[in-house]
Amino acid sequence: MTLHKLVASFALHLPEVTCSQPFGEGCDVYKVMDKMFLLNSSLKGVALSNLKVKPDHGAMLRDIYPYIHAGWHMNKKHWISIYEDENVDPDLVIDLVHSSYELVVSKLNKRQKQRIAALQAIT
Repeated sequence: MTLHKLVASFALHLPEVTCSQPFGEGCDVYKVMDKMFLLNSSLKGVALSNLKVKPDHGAMLRDIYPYIHAGWHMNKKHWISIYEDENVDPDLVIDLVHSSYELVVSKLNKRQKQRIAALQAIT
């Protein structure tokens, strides 16, 4: 499964997630309650996924994994880019998508968090 298909299939099953292309075709933006947590794009023909991270976690990931870099066209401190590579660990990618989602959810207001918690309890 390609990087974009992997992250999209997981992200779209999370509560209150929408996908749009506000920057044009070929750039999918995933949001929870109108707050972006994932962006799928390509750079020089290579698929990449931008994800929100805690700054210390992002630095550690960049040090360990050669396919993870500072977020392309994003705040380098708070975003990482995962580039499609034959060595990409799908379980790690899914974990990072979920962490990005949870990081954004943690910044939502109380009512929005309660709605997401209720939806998660149903599934």
